[in-house]
Parts: sequence; structure tokens; C-alpha cells
Amino acid sequence: MKSKKVGLFFGSFNPLHMGHMILANYMVSHTDISEIWFVVSPQNPLKKKGTLLDEIHRYAIVERAIEEDERFKVSNIEFSMPKPSYTIDTVVRLEEKHPDNEFVLIVGEDNLSSFSKWKNADELLNRCELYVYPRNNEQRSSAYRDHPKVKLVPAPQIELSATFIRKSIQEGKDIHWLLPAKAWTYIDEMNFYKG
Repeated sequence: MKSKKVGLFFGSFNPLHMGHMILANYMVSHTDISEIWFVVSPQNPLKKKGTLLDEIHRYAIVERAIEEDERFKVSNIEFSMPKPSYTIDTVVRLEEKHPDNEFVLIVGEDNLSSFSKWKNADELLNRCELYVYPRNNEQRSSAYRDHPKVKLVPAPQIELSATFIRKSIQEGKDIHWLLPAKAWTYIDEMNFYKG
């Protein structure tokens, strides 16, 4: 019997913002997940390098933002894995390191529609449930929507993106209410996203 259910929330978190925090809080408050692990992804080959902070800094931003909430953890497990990192490989490694945990993937509805293209998608579903949150009020078709291990979770939709935050910082706008306080302090002190 697994001791606890852990939600895996993958992302570049460039930067982590209140939309991420609201979703994570909803998942631990309104589902059977007891912890959320923010899995910071290293360089995504599909994203331009110039806009992506170094993974160490993105990890530090998440770490500072969540340090006072024992339900949240941050993971750098993908930093030492072959790149690009695939979710199935990360899950297998996490299961090896933490055999007492039951892992759940937290994904947006947009990811569900392309889930069939994920590496070893069916094997991933054998290992994990998918908790799917809505994105942009649109229902997307997916062969996996009715899968017994896919659970649609009516989390609130927050129209906030890391792209918007980066652009706003670059333009000198005040965005401190859009980020956890300690994340904003770190970003501001380090002068990230300004140039």
C-alpha cells in the first residue's frame, strides 16, 4: 500500500507565478493528493534559450516561493537526466527513489489532446493517474478523455502566463501581486527578465 499520493507538476516555471500556486493549492485542497512536487524542467528544446533563465535560478525561485508550505516540494531530478527529458523516464526514476509514493501527473487539458504523442503514453498511464485541469474554456477531443485513469478536475482557470510576466518586467510594470512574495523579491534582487 502506497503511503501518500503525490501530484507531479512539471514546468519550466520561467517564472513561477500565482496561477501555478492557485492550481497547486486547489489540487491539494480539493483532491486526494497530499503533496505537490514542482518538477523544474531544464532547457526545453522547443523554447528559445534567450528567454529561459538558467535552471538553477528557476529552481531557486520555486524553492523560495513554497518554502513555508509543507504540502509543496521542488524537484531538480531532471537536471541530471539525459535531455530532452521525457515524463515517463522521470516518473520511473521517481518511483525508484520513492517507492512508497503514488504519483499523479497534473496536466492541462491542452496536454491531454496531444497525450498520444508522448513517449510511452500508455505505459505512463499504467503507472500514473492524470489529473487534468481546464485550459481556456475549451473542450478538446482526446481518446484519453474517458480513460479510467484520467480525472477531469474543475480547477479555477487563471489567465496568467509567464510570458506576460516577463514582458511586463521588461517594460518596468509593477507585477509583484502576480508572483509569490519571495519569488518576486529574488527576481527583483537578481534583476531577472529586465533586459
